[in-house]
Amino acid sequence: MKRLAVHDLGLVPYGEALDLQRRVCEQRIAGEIPDTLLLLEHPPVITLGRGWKASSLPIEPGLLRRRGIEVFDIERGGDVTYHGPGQLVGYPIIQLRDHRPDLHWYLRGLEDALIGALRALGVAASRREGLTGVWVGAGKIASIGIHVRQWVTFHGFALNVTTDLSPFSLIVPCGIPGVQMTSVAQQLPAGPVPLLMEKTKDAVVASFAETFGLVPDEVRAEPGG
Repeated sequence: MKRLAVHDLGLVPYGEALDLQRRVCEQRIAGEIPDTLLLLEHPPVITLGRGWKASSLPIEPGLLRRRGIEVFDIERGGDVTYHGPGQLVGYPIIQLRDHRPDLHWYLRGLEDALIGALRALGVAASRREGLTGVWVGAGKIASIGIHVRQWVTFHGFALNVTTDLSPFSLIVPCGIPGVQMTSVAQQLPAGPVPLLMEKTKDAVVASFAETFGLVPDEVRAEPGG
């Protein structure tokens, strides 16, 4: 089985993380590193995917920035989403030629990995026909948007763990009118538990590695560290 390098980066400004994953993607294309999973959180930021619509961002970006929320127009697929503290963001940098060069297969694999991680945490999640992401009942708990360069993936998923969900009201998340967002903390039958983010990271790493047939290395603080 192939290795998976896992790096837990903590809270990282979005622009820094974007530069980092682009560099790591180039390293993976060159074969200098194994498949890699970057785990992190972001300060408040709204990202606009390639398919974003003006109707999904009703507030002018300048006004959002004055409220302390950055806005980035990026190359991933999908529409508009929000990232903030308490949300586990994962950027898998995977050479699909070593697995299966099929974007639909990869997207369904990301959904499977998150559904498996949530199951391990005691949350029953599922897909929704025709939509990318992961849902718990009527609520969306995880968003997914990817980009691929020479069959190496970057960007990835955002799983709401203990996230303040109120900023999602500033946008139309993923361009889905009326969508409700939820989180792991909201869905746990007994309520939030200590170290929930750490437990979620462990569950995500284990489920991601199992889904894609990889063996995770010991978690490191940063690539190259």
